[in-house]
Amino acid sequence: TTWISAVCIALSTALGIAGAWLRGVESRWVRYALTGYVEFFRNTPPLVQLYFFFFAIGSLLPLAHDATGNPAPLVTNTGWAIISFSLYAAAFNIEIFRSGIEAVPAATVEAAESLGMTRTQALFRVVLPLALRISLPAFGNNLVNLVKTTTLAYAIAVPETLYVAAGIWSDQFNVREMMNVVLAVYLILIALLVWVLNRWERAMRLPGFGQA
Repeated sequence: TTWISAVCIALSTALGIAGAWLRGVESRWVRYALTGYVEFFRNTPPLVQLYFFFFAIGSLLPLAHDATGNPAPLVTNTGWAIISFSLYAAAFNIEIFRSGIEAVPAATVEAAESLGMTRTQALFRVVLPLALRISLPAFGNNLVNLVKTTTLAYAIAVPETLYVAAGIWSDQFNVREMMNVVLAVYLILIALLVWVLNRWERAMRLPGFGQA
């Protein structure tokens, strides 16, 4: 669970930043494609998306071979879970970072460009550091939701916390105890993530921004 969450957080953040940057390009087709991507992943359930990738897309891919020469899927169950959850969270991150970028005053961008910075340099050196500070609360909420969404990997037999717990209670008939363990694991995991995000948000808070 921790591995899937960490990889998905990294991938969805990178895709969110890239998508927010591409939303500002001049090409209409790029903007239309990104809008379609965002709307598709925001308006369909993540479990349906996971099944779509695993059963529909996975069935179209050729088989690979493992170390013993036996046929094996090109992308593993865990791989499909990471792909699906990363794309799902990235769709929200694109809109979160886009709103943060749009909240940066235009005069700040013009000042960066007047110093000779290109659009890309101004984005990474000036706009994104400011936009990230503005977007942190919504971004943090999306990361918390992403970690909780990893429980859906149970549906395609990914050995995450819920799947392993279900295997134990099927053998030991201790459903009550194992459900308490699962709840405690996720409570601790989310609490640690929220603590890190709160520390990060306090460290990067803009003085006077959002205060009465």
